[in-house]
Amino acid sequence: MAVLNDEQTMLRDMAREWADNESPVTAFRKLRNAATPGGFDPAAWTEIGQMGWGGIVVPEEHGGSAFGYLSLGLVIEQLGRNLAATPLASTGPAATAIAMGSSDAAKNDWLAKIASGDVVATLAVDEGPIHDLGKIATTVEGGLLTGTKAFVAEGDTAALFVVAAVDGLYLVAGDEGVTRATRKMADSRSHAQIVFSGAPAEKLGGPELTRAVVDRAAALLCAEMLGMAEQAFAVTNDYLKTRVQFGQPLSTFQALQHRMAKMFTELELMRSVVEAALEAIDAGRSDVDQAVSLAKAVGGETLKLVSREMVQLHGGIGMTDEHDAGLYMKRAAVIEPMWGNAAYHRERFAQLNGY
Repeated sequence: MAVLNDEQTMLRDMAREWADNESPVTAFRKLRNAATPGGFDPAAWTEIGQMGWGGIVVPEEHGGSAFGYLSLGLVIEQLGRNLAATPLASTGPAATAIAMGSSDAAKNDWLAKIASGDVVATLAVDEGPIHDLGKIATTVEGGLLTGTKAFVAEGDTAALFVVAAVDGLYLVAGDEGVTRATRKMADSRSHAQIVFSGAPAEKLGGPELTRAVVDRAAALLCAEMLGMAEQAFAVTNDYLKTRVQFGQPLSTFQALQHRMAKMFTELELMRSVVEAALEAIDAGRSDVDQAVSLAKAVGGETLKLVSREMVQLHGGIGMTDEHDAGLYMKRAAVIEPMWGNAAYHRERFAQLNGY
């Protein structure tokens, strides 16, 4: 488990309090039912910007706090507990791509705006339903980018795209040469197909930058998955303690205790590997790719287990839309394959270790 400093502890607690008071699951339900354009509440996003969360991984000289990926992961974990719909997990890696990139103009033009929440930025990488950096076909000729990205989170409203091409990462700003088509996904969050047709693009770096940024995006997604799994477990545990069947609480049945104990141990392991991946990024270690693959493999399987058990152990009510269980399972189903599912990352981990 990560040892948090005082600033990180305060940041985590502040994020938890804000999520519980300002962005509970009922707020997400309201957004979903209203079919809000963009899939998030602009007022809540403005608050997040004012609290400085958008600048956690942005360098100080560009208006950020440079607190690092563990700190941003702590915030996203707390937001994930309540299924809070925000672009934070997308803007963080996009900001890192710019900060790590070779364009000083891009840094000066965009990082401060991302840190303040004035601009929503996102990654546009995969070109099919399965994550595979080896199958990128997007090309750039004469500074104009052409290609199609199949599932882009926050793609409906993003003003800035960090796009993976054959020879590396590029920055595409605005709508010139950009066509968006909304994807209707089970989690009711913003996903879009983006077609780039001769869009003006500025190069940030080569394929090594693409891999580094995607690893950071995957690590933050793991933090959201951790928050979701923790909350799904807590809600299920509370239900078993209060629901009476055959004259006694469900929590007294040994078979159900075994299932809860299994989930608890898997959650402890998940927290360990997710925080280790975030710490590896902050430390600049050479094994970031291995740490991220381990976290994504373990995290994907654990969230799948806990979200499905949440539905099962709530019985009939867990199958209804009125209960939150289905919302967690649907979000889990969408994000588990993002940036590679558990099988992909198990194979990648093996390959990185020479197997």
